[in-house]
Amino acid sequence: MRKKLKVAKTLDVRRLICMFPDMDTLACLEKMAKGQILEVICDYPLALQRLPRNLLRKGHKLLGIKRVEGPTHRVLIEAFGLA
Repeated sequence: MRKKLKVAKTLDVRRLICMFPDMDTLACLEKMAKGQILEVICDYPLALQRLPRNLLRKGHKLLGIKRVEGPTHRVLIEAFGLA
């Protein structure tokens, strides 16, 4: 049985392109406490490809990516979950 995650913050980066979804996500995570959950709403395909690598490099844990509707995805990240 999966435990229900408590989202501490939601970041909506829809309609942002290039490196901005990644940068905004990482900047938000740097301000969060270890173990807090960040929910990111994203519709930029390249960001969805780059985020797992960038999160790993910074010590954050990707909990999951789920398509919500059309190109929009919900990304759950545990701040400093690998540190």
